[in-house]
Amino acid sequence: MAKTLYGAVVISLLSISSAPAQQASDTIAPERATGTTRAKRVEAREFMVAAANPLAAQAGRDILAAGGNAIDAMVAVQAVLGLVEPQSSGLGGGAFLVYYDAAKKRLTTFDGRETAPMEATPKLFLDDAGKPLKFMEAVVGGRSVGTPGTVRLLEDVQTRYGNKSWPSLWKSAAALARDGFAVSPRLASLIAAEGDALKRYEGARTYFFDQSGAPLKAGHILKNPEYTKTVEAIATGGADAFYRGPIAEDIVKTVRGARDNPGVLSPIDLATYHIKERQPVCFAYRALDICGMGPPSSGGIAISQILGVSENFDLKALGPENVESWRIIGDAQRLAFADRERYVADTDFQPLPTKGLLDKSYLGERAKLLDGDKALAKDAVKAGEPEWDHAMLLGRDAAIELPSTSHFVIVDKEGNVVSMTTTIENGFGSRLMTNGFLLNNELTDFSFKTHDGGFAVANRVEPGKRPRSSMAPTIVMKDGKPLLAIGSPGGSQIIGYVAQALIAYIDWGMPVEQIVAQPHLINRFGTYDIEAGTTAEKFADPLKALGYEVKPGEMNSGLHAIEITEGGLNGSADPRREGIAIGE
Repeated sequence: MAKTLYGAVVISLLSISSAPAQQASDTIAPERATGTTRAKRVEAREFMVAAANPLAAQAGRDILAAGGNAIDAMVAVQAVLGLVEPQSSGLGGGAFLVYYDAAKKRLTTFDGRETAPMEATPKLFLDDAGKPLKFMEAVVGGRSVGTPGTVRLLEDVQTRYGNKSWPSLWKSAAALARDGFAVSPRLASLIAAEGDALKRYEGARTYFFDQSGAPLKAGHILKNPEYTKTVEAIATGGADAFYRGPIAEDIVKTVRGARDNPGVLSPIDLATYHIKERQPVCFAYRALDICGMGPPSSGGIAISQILGVSENFDLKALGPENVESWRIIGDAQRLAFADRERYVADTDFQPLPTKGLLDKSYLGERAKLLDGDKALAKDAVKAGEPEWDHAMLLGRDAAIELPSTSHFVIVDKEGNVVSMTTTIENGFGSRLMTNGFLLNNELTDFSFKTHDGGFAVANRVEPGKRPRSSMAPTIVMKDGKPLLAIGSPGGSQIIGYVAQALIAYIDWGMPVEQIVAQPHLINRFGTYDIEAGTTAEKFADPLKALGYEVKPGEMNSGLHAIEITEGGLNGSADPRREGIAIGE
């Protein structure tokens, strides 16, 4: 049985070696001597959690061991992640959930995405001259804050599917916040990198920096009594304690009172927020069904399009060591992103040709563009013309989505499966902090410009609208049963991370510990991003020879995956971050 990490809150993440061997092995740093990363496979018979922080994974594992199910564990994992990994997700953000209900043999999704305030207009991110603001000018402060959705999602879904008492699910987070937890190396490095941007507002400045103004170091025992009060209020009063009353009042005050960049969030936005259950986007690929999140996420559609174009080629025979595979995958990504920029937005506000975008004949025609042996020319990569239910003319998007976010997967002993991607958008969100948690900057996922060439942009700001996302929680189904749960953080690179992992798993037969650790090659907008310091760099010259511009750099994914087999569960966590897989 696993050791209870949160009960020894002074243990640093650097000393997780006191945990059982299979957990400790998952915290190893990336191996760069051979240009690859490595991860360990964890096997379990009963249940498993894979999450971005050992303390969060342990909290979920303890709920499962005490008889809770995957949805109960989801609440505990998110509550702890918001404390120990505050730069990525939390109570002040939003989430997408793909869920398999084993009893009903039913797959569904829940949209806990943030919404634009009712006072927001399409001109929210334009300056006085009508020009789009620079990204960071829009991010820092209250202007970028959307109505948080995570807390409402947790309560609504747990009320429907959970079997443990709601207050019990918050105890781990409350104890950690009260007694203190060790700042992880990743959190410490990100605080240091943020510097002045994170110091701009008092709440974050006093929490993430010491009295001398120095960023907190790894191993520092950080206490958050305000977070304890908040989660205890939610535990006793439910989500209404967050969306109404003193906490809601403080959120609005913080947003609207932000120095030199105030926002327009109001009490009515919080009081009327609700989550939405939506049909999953599923796509048949190599006799499997790849199921993910539909709009307002572009993740499920874009991944399906990448796979739908790629299936017209024999990637299995080509293999991962052939540059031709990466030409096909890279240009399939470029075509998917061209459609994404043109069409994908919140379908409650904007009609979307989802069926047309996923039609096999449409994707077959798109695949014909790849029949040559060179990179697609820039002018050949443009949005296609999928079949619509009615006519619609849309302009090209201009939204920026930077890497951050978190993802976790859970499988319980009944066979229920959770794949959840959760975020406050950019690292540290809006940099505004209240009641012990950071507020999102999710509104900057909207297009800053409202029109393109006289046509309205689908993903423009509108009151009550949910901004487009790239988050891609995914469950792979085989013969109507879940086979693999997977997802990743990483901004718009999420789509490429997950698509590459699925191709590696399905076409190249890689086990879970390899698909989360393989070097990355991603092409969204024409430039081929390759992961620096890994074996992916050997493709730089061959890709250039095909006509690509190549850019090596850090590609800090956070893939988590659990495979469900007749013999049990196999899980792994991306070694680029601090996560682990843990189970029994």
